Amino acid sequence: MKVQSADFINRSAKAIGDEQLQRALGNVRKGFIGKRAKAAAALPEFEAIRDEAVGIKNHVLNHLDVYLERFEANVKAAGGHVHWARDDAEARAIILELCRKENARTVTKGKSMLTEEIELNAHLEAHGIETVETDLGEYIIQLRGESPSHIIAPAVHLNRDQVEADFRRVHSHLAEERALETPESLLGEAREVLRRRYFDADVGITGANFLVAETGSSVIVTNEGNGDLTQTLPRVHIALASIEKIVPTMEDLSTILRLLARSATGQEMSVYTTISTGPRRADDQDGPEEYHIVLLDNGRSALLGTEFQEVLRCIRCGACMNHCPVFHAVGGHAYGAVYPGPIGAVITPALAGIEKAGHLPNASTFCGRCESVCPMRIPLPKLMRRWRDKEYEKGLQPATMRRGISLWAFAAQHPRVYRFGTKYAAALLSRLGGARRRIARLPFASGWTGARDLPAPEGQTFMQAYAAAKKADRS
Repeated sequence: MKVQSADFINRSAKAIGDEQLQRALGNVRKGFIGKRAKAAAALPEFEAIRDEAVGIKNHVLNHLDVYLERFEANVKAAGGHVHWARDDAEARAIILELCRKENARTVTKGKSMLTEEIELNAHLEAHGIETVETDLGEYIIQLRGESPSHIIAPAVHLNRDQVEADFRRVHSHLAEERALETPESLLGEAREVLRRRYFDADVGITGANFLVAETGSSVIVTNEGNGDLTQTLPRVHIALASIEKIVPTMEDLSTILRLLARSATGQEMSVYTTISTGPRRADDQDGPEEYHIVLLDNGRSALLGTEFQEVLRCIRCGACMNHCPVFHAVGGHAYGAVYPGPIGAVITPALAGIEKAGHLPNASTFCGRCESVCPMRIPLPKLMRRWRDKEYEKGLQPATMRRGISLWAFAAQHPRVYRFGTKYAAALLSRLGGARRRIARLPFASGWTGARDLPAPEGQTFMQAYAAAKKADRS
């Protein structure tokens, strides 16, 4: 997995100065938050379903080996094949071998963050196999040679004018005078181009939102129907899924599905929910002749039984990043990793190491909005805080920061020192504020004062005010 999170600070500064990106990110703030709130409010038992879903996933994660074996047995019973991949290299090799066996020249793909994680497109194309993204957002960013900037809205960082320019540049075989000024016309053009590619494809590759152990089924949810065409038209369907996507039963699936779209896009349900169980049967009218599931670990099993196990409950709805003020400010590409936002700030260090991704948990304000809207109640702030602890324990932070944290820890453990320090620090900062009551520059705080003034403290510290109030009560 390619990780460029070490450059998060520079990427963020560039993103904040990008006017076009800032306009596009306004759509995240305006669109997703209100829709999610309205959808949740319309379902009185929403909070109860969240609790039930958490229980389902916790049970699965505590018995993951049992359910994975049950899933494998039922896939085979339905005529499918299961392949186990320990890491991204093994997953790429398995999928390439399946494509070569089919003599595939063209592969269509449904949207899948896991294929981004293993950099599948680049691998297949390096071996002479063209990959065609069929999700509209994924198709747009593929034309631009970019990666997704959001889990459910991969092209949310772009505006309509940019998409029109890309279509006119790449779709050079179409008439120059065609109208592309509306979202509907852009959608129509993409549909016209992609429709032909479905029939050209030798293999269809999708992800899987869920895997159902009791039936050996893979499940995808989409709003465009592209996933169905990707997996039913080619002769071979390959579904790539990470091991934690298992749910025990169809009833459990229906419970979690009630949360997914409401949390992601504010819909009651996605337009398409497609359940695939094995290849086509003799009396089926369509479907693939071969059905392969590639189960990828890639570091996830190492999280089982650890303090980070809870992150494996994630169902990739994107609600945390839709409500995250950091994501709103810098967008997804600044994170320099496949998974952006609060969930990325926890998963990326887990998969790539805190040495490569320490900036991501450090960027959080710990406002808690991500945890409050997570349908699976993942304690994201707590997990990010734990990654900060690990970064400190490994001595990865700059010496200045480490000395500052040590000084703070000493003061926090010695109340008299803390009260003495805050009393005189508040008085000093109050003087520095002058008549404006604002501090424009402050040593060791340039990260704050470089972009805005620091308000000068007013009056007493909390402990001084508390002591004064107690004294007044006694008198």
